[in-house]
Amino acid sequence: MSDPSTASIVSTPPATMPTEAGSGAPTNAGLPESAKQQKPRGLLGDAWIDLRRKPLFWISAAFIVFFLVMAAFPSLFTSGDAVNGALERSRVEPSSSAWFGYDVQGRDVYARTIYGARASIVVAVVSTLLTLLVGGAMGIIAGYRGGWVDALLSRVADIFFGLPFVLGAIVILTTFNGSGTDNGEWTIMGLVILSLSVLSWPVVMRLMRSSVLATKEADYIVAARALGAGTGRIILKHLLPNCLAPLLVYGTIMVGSFIGAEATLSFLGIGLKSPVVSWGIMISEAQNYIRVSP
Repeated sequence: MSDPSTASIVSTPPATMPTEAGSGAPTNAGLPESAKQQKPRGLLGDAWIDLRRKPLFWISAAFIVFFLVMAAFPSLFTSGDAVNGALERSRVEPSSSAWFGYDVQGRDVYARTIYGARASIVVAVVSTLLTLLVGGAMGIIAGYRGGWVDALLSRVADIFFGLPFVLGAIVILTTFNGSGTDNGEWTIMGLVILSLSVLSWPVVMRLMRSSVLATKEADYIVAARALGAGTGRIILKHLLPNCLAPLLVYGTIMVGSFIGAEATLSFLGIGLKSPVVSWGIMISEAQNYIRVSP
């Protein structure tokens, strides 16, 4: 005689196991709803789940959003005039109408501080994006192609590495934005952005190149190449998403560094100039009066 329990086990498939093709039953039948709805996460999803649990992330994000809103909509934070002033208010002390007082030309210092955030942040963000774009593209090409292409791009990067940052910026800005030029506001900002990007891309290029060299021999890259994937698809679908992490980290550092670099160049008189309102210009104009009108 046959064992009925054994027969039932053989003849009846478990509810949690996938049925044969064509039976019409879903493969996740019998699983909890949370397991059915859960989808595989990528790098951004894992980072978001990790960051949203940290209070420091929200505090930092609040400061970043505050400065971005201040740069985009300065009129929400002040009604003062950041460009025009009256000489009878020259170096007047802070008051309820002007929280930071007035500068030597009678302009509201608080209003200029608010409006100065726009130029500094625009220069820093655009310079960072341009540097990441140029350096990242050259790093991918050098790391993936290798050979004489890698050698040529690396030697070009070495040439730019040999240029001192401040000296190179002085040469570029003095040549195209000297005292005899009559450039507009956006032209001046464009020249500063160009000088910062030209002198900073080799670091990004080396970071991306090292990431590509460490990733291009991975199993999934070899499998994609064996399946006939082209160079463009391998770079865009496989290499780029897995090599961006170091660049994103370095990019956040560059934004703050470029704000300081722009202020330094403007302080030296070779960066942003009037009619642009910038923190560096304000510091340069106020340095002679800090003792008499602190």
